[in-house]
Amino acid sequence: MSGQIKPAPVRRSVLVAADPARAFTLFTGRMGAWWPKTHSVGQGSPQVDVVVEPQAGGRWYERTADGGECPWGHVIAWDPPGRLLLAWQVDGTWRFNPDLLTEVEVTFTLEGEGQTRVLLEHRHIERFGDLAAATRDSLDSAGGWQGILNLYAGLVAAG
Repeated sequence: MSGQIKPAPVRRSVLVAADPARAFTLFTGRMGAWWPKTHSVGQGSPQVDVVVEPQAGGRWYERTADGGECPWGHVIAWDPPGRLLLAWQVDGTWRFNPDLLTEVEVTFTLEGEGQTRVLLEHRHIERFGDLAAATRDSLDSAGGWQGILNLYAGLVAAG
């Protein structure tokens, strides 16, 4: 054992005014409409879309203005409308790394009539190595997962 303390997962949630099926569809099928354009791994060309292919093994990537594609990871589990498990393969310098795999699990739970709790957990933060603490701080910051979920909630509220 190394004696190091493993960084805790980042857990964030948002309550949206939609049933789980609609919440799941908007999260996965319209990610490019709510994901912040500033949160891109593209090199030199602006992000124009974020795509999650709708099946286990599907790709997760961004499209850029020059027609390129920049991978982010892939779909590990596709269980609509309740659960999505993504492989996040973006390293602590915000570049795709095929040798890195952390997990982003998103669950969609009915919470009252017409409301869904969307819970996101980004785990295996220790796999970022020397950048684990700084990367966790970034993912857990106002511009990290909570801010991203708030943008998603705004899309859901807009209809």
